[in-house]
Amino acid sequence: MLSDQSKSKWCLRSFNYGFRDISLLQVSLTHRSYSAENNERLEFLGDAVLDLVLSDLLFQSYPLVDEGNLSRLRASIVNEKSLSSIARQLNINEQIILGEGENLSGGQQRDSILANTLEAIVGAIYIDSDFETVAAVIRAIFKDSIDSIDPSLSYKDDKSALQELLQQQQKNLPEYRLIKTTGEKHDQNFLINCLIKD
Repeated sequence: MLSDQSKSKWCLRSFNYGFRDISLLQVSLTHRSYSAENNERLEFLGDAVLDLVLSDLLFQSYPLVDEGNLSRLRASIVNEKSLSSIARQLNINEQIILGEGENLSGGQQRDSILANTLEAIVGAIYIDSDFETVAAVIRAIFKDSIDSIDPSLSYKDDKSALQELLQQQQKNLPEYRLIKTTGEKHDQNFLINCLIKD
């Protein structure tokens, strides 16, 4: 495990933020597999802070985009895949504190753990500072994601796009049946059958 000082230097380099209370950073990096004092509560808070800051940023940046599309734009940024990608760019995987079993099973590279840890760090920065400071941190680390948005594109997930198409054509909504589940409990994939009745 890295020292508080090296974690502090990493945070300053990666987030351009120096913690006043280094224990908040420590907790934000601690997975539940390691300790009862872990990052889950900070993750809860960080998720809400991220949603608010990015919602405001999208609202201000795209005044002609309606509510439904703003929600989809936000979902294209705040999801496990994009959050874990940003977490990797920030080298969060090298800082996470995991229990032995989670460590041995490659938890440092698991998208869900990386995304959750990024949210926990955001929550910790919010508690350690104030709203304006954490908003500036979020805007900086999400700048590339925000800049790459094309508001003219549809950001609907496949299921939503299919259901909207069927509704437009006044057809029955599909029924979904689980065919197969693969992977470990914390990282599962699902094969779903989609039935559309005439």
